[in-house]
Amino acid sequence: MYEELIAQAQTWLTEDPDPDTRAELARLIDAKDETELAARFAGTLQFGTAGLRGELGAGPMRMNRTVVIRAAAGLAAYLRKQGHGDGLVVIGYDARHKSADFARDTAAVMTGAGLRAALLPRPLPTPVLAFAIRHLGAVAGVEVTASHNPPRDNGYKVYLGDGSQIVPPADAEIAAEIEAIGSLTDVPRPDGGWDTLGDGVLDAYLARTDAVLAEGSPRTARTVYTAMHGVGKDVVLAAFARAGFPEPVLVAEQAEPDPEFPTVAFPNPEEPGAMDLAFAKARETGPDLVVANDPDADRCAVAVQDGDGWRMLRGDEVGALLAAHLVHRGATGTFAESIVSSSLLGRIAGKAGLRHVETLTGFKWIARAEGLRFGYEEALGYCVDPEGVRDKDGITAALLITELASRLKEEGRTLLDLLDDLAVEHGLHATDQLSVRVEDLSVIATAMTRLREHPPTRLAGLPITRTEDLTRGTESLPPTDGLRYTLDGARVIVRPSGTEPKLKCYLEVVVPVASRTDLPEARAKATEVLEAVKRDLAAAAGI
Repeated sequence: MYEELIAQAQTWLTEDPDPDTRAELARLIDAKDETELAARFAGTLQFGTAGLRGELGAGPMRMNRTVVIRAAAGLAAYLRKQGHGDGLVVIGYDARHKSADFARDTAAVMTGAGLRAALLPRPLPTPVLAFAIRHLGAVAGVEVTASHNPPRDNGYKVYLGDGSQIVPPADAEIAAEIEAIGSLTDVPRPDGGWDTLGDGVLDAYLARTDAVLAEGSPRTARTVYTAMHGVGKDVVLAAFARAGFPEPVLVAEQAEPDPEFPTVAFPNPEEPGAMDLAFAKARETGPDLVVANDPDADRCAVAVQDGDGWRMLRGDEVGALLAAHLVHRGATGTFAESIVSSSLLGRIAGKAGLRHVETLTGFKWIARAEGLRFGYEEALGYCVDPEGVRDKDGITAALLITELASRLKEEGRTLLDLLDDLAVEHGLHATDQLSVRVEDLSVIATAMTRLREHPPTRLAGLPITRTEDLTRGTESLPPTDGLRYTLDGARVIVRPSGTEPKLKCYLEVVVPVASRTDLPEARAKATEVLEAVKRDLAAAAGI
């Protein structure tokens, strides 16, 4: 067994084009580190609808140049079989470790396969890549990013020519082509022949952001902004200047790209502590709101002053605010959200006479909603200009929420005032999440099995009126690994994360509100029920 493992590692070593991972693997072989070698060669990173994502390092179970070259060759073979043999593939990348290398390798593989390849000029936000695909008439796009994952991770995200991320069966077909790749020596990788784009695409993206805002709308709200050590700063500053908003005050410690993300445990605005520096800057400067992007700037977080402190708004709250703002502006079309997001969007759309659609989790599904005008998911993702970017876009979302804050400011009101209005009109929709990060993925599988074999009948003292195993699909949803519980005045969805080693439980409680004076009592009741649901669900899942 050990000899077979060493043979696998030696074969990998001879093909690896990266001196860093070659040296890393050679050290493991020399140290006879069987445990670590076994982990690296236990299989291969699986390509799915989210592309590839994993820890950087040597071996087929890690993200590295060998894995990326094989993925690019598989994608090229798929595109050729689809009749796009001379099509254009646009490639973007963030500022993580190895991102530029993975992007150049992808450009070389595409060129070697007879396709045309174009690299974005430097690390740029993911929405710029999603925009560029349709703007340039590409047949596919690749974004090298691990979004808000820890520093040691990287990823590889694939879009097709419609500008949205892949969905089945394309993922399985690309995965089969990757599996069919033999030796790397059979994959042509010329030293040149692809284009490196200038700033024209970025300029076109910025010009497109004009479509997000209403002509003549107030532009007075002052912001504090953090790029969370990612690539958002320059594009956000340019977009805000173009729109005529006051220049955002930067969180200097997090303004420039840094693949180590030194000031945060996880570079995700939702994680505890990630917004502390932004809140400190807000206390110092007194803005109207705080805006944050994740490192690749496709997500947008918003915080507001609440009493003496600053509070992060939940993604569901921002989604409801943006929806209400668009309705106020007379928007038409479909409002879409993922099944784990708040049912408040459906109430807002219904009251306005607009079509409302629920999809599986992820913008690969939301972006495909027919007639989409606005889409969001609770994980801080918002699509506010689907004609420009068919994906979540943290930059245009930041513009739109700042326009809303400006309008309310002119009225002497705040985002919290509008949330109160929505609660009185539609009921208080309080959401929360029970999220468990694991080292061992089997913990997640065990919890899902336990819930299926021993389903709870009550949570927080409320009877479960309906249990749905989403692996069977529903009338409107294709199958997915998840469980949905409907209670009287509450809803719970449990699913494994598609991009991180987490089990996620999404909770919503709806409390009727007769008037604004009833809001404190309604919030207290919702908080009490949510905490009880969390406690009972954790016990039922054994987590």
